[in-house]
Amino acid sequence: MHVARLSLTDFRNYASAELELEPGATVIVGRNGQGKTNLVEAIGYLATLGSHRVSGDQALIRAGADAAIIRALLASGGREVLLELQLNRKGANRAQVNRGAAKPRDLPRYAHTVLFAPEDLAIVRGEPSVRRRMLDGLLVQRAPRLAGVMADYDRVLKQRNSLLKSARARGLATAQLTTLDIWDERLVELGAELIDRRAELVRELRAPLADAYRAIVDADHRPELEPVLSIDGADPDDEGEVAGTAGSGDAASSDAPTAERFAAALAALRRRELERGITLAGPHRDDVRLLLNDLPAKGYASHGESWSFALALRLASAELLRRDSSTGDPVLVLDDVFAELDRLRRERLAEAVGGYEQVLITAAVLEDVPAPLAERVVHIAGGRIVDGPADATGPADDHAGRMPSEASGV
Repeated sequence: MHVARLSLTDFRNYASAELELEPGATVIVGRNGQGKTNLVEAIGYLATLGSHRVSGDQALIRAGADAAIIRALLASGGREVLLELQLNRKGANRAQVNRGAAKPRDLPRYAHTVLFAPEDLAIVRGEPSVRRRMLDGLLVQRAPRLAGVMADYDRVLKQRNSLLKSARARGLATAQLTTLDIWDERLVELGAELIDRRAELVRELRAPLADAYRAIVDADHRPELEPVLSIDGADPDDEGEVAGTAGSGDAASSDAPTAERFAAALAALRRRELERGITLAGPHRDDVRLLLNDLPAKGYASHGESWSFALALRLASAELLRRDSSTGDPVLVLDDVFAELDRLRRERLAEAVGGYEQVLITAAVLEDVPAPLAERVVHIAGGRIVDGPADATGPADDHAGRMPSEASGV
């Protein structure tokens, strides 16, 4: 699969823009702050329904606009599909597939991307939420219906937390505890599926992760992934909590089905949850431990090893999507990555991604990109696609690449 055309209206700093693309590698060059990352961010959003830079949609809508529109024409095996997404400041987002109404969560069925970015270092060195977001983004691309499961889980979690806070404030009313039991059942049902799907994904990532790491480093540092589950007593999101206490006494065995262990953990934790007013077990508090040479990468890995681990995880993700997808390779996006790497890692990464159908690269300095990937170059300045290198730093030009008749909505 490749992106044949990308069109933006009021997205980030683009009033309007249209970019024609081809298979193979394309480098998008521009000084920092000009909008090159915004282009690839839009492509990534269609595949994951999220940004790699911000957690909400509001920052994606250009200042003064009520909505942003992303259009992408995807080509695969002689077939084309047009995806359109409107991000609204107020109300629900809207989507279309080939001009027919669709739900936003349908879009990842068609758009598959893997994005490498400087922020990826946080996968190794950052908080558990970063690693959860990485796994969930890949899960949604492989099984788009899980976007709905995740949304439902988040909704139930908010309702349960609200009830816990209310019970804490008013005392332990019997009616509130009975209602809590009802929410527990739904939380367990949805959460157990997410826990199991993440665990399955971790298992599938292990082999391609080892291969990718070896390709980047040319050494075997035994990269490994291990799930860290709150339903089994761990609490990665709270360093003040003591791991192993969640299920003390009545917790189900780790060999028991996930739903049974989850329910047992909630029962064992109820007193502490009522005291704190939050849900202390579930996929929203899980982590995955990254190991190199049997040691935690977070805290032990060098800067170069951490970068190599993060890159290898993205390459392993791309390999899974390539293996499973009926539409061919995912689009690989390398956002300002080469500037972070030494020469050897640049060359090895370029070799590792060279066989994919389409690779989109952003760079502030063209010379940072290995020559085999720099045959096609697009220049960006001030929210505009320009003909050549420019030093412009001004605001987006409303006449740059405007698509007449398409600026009014999806």
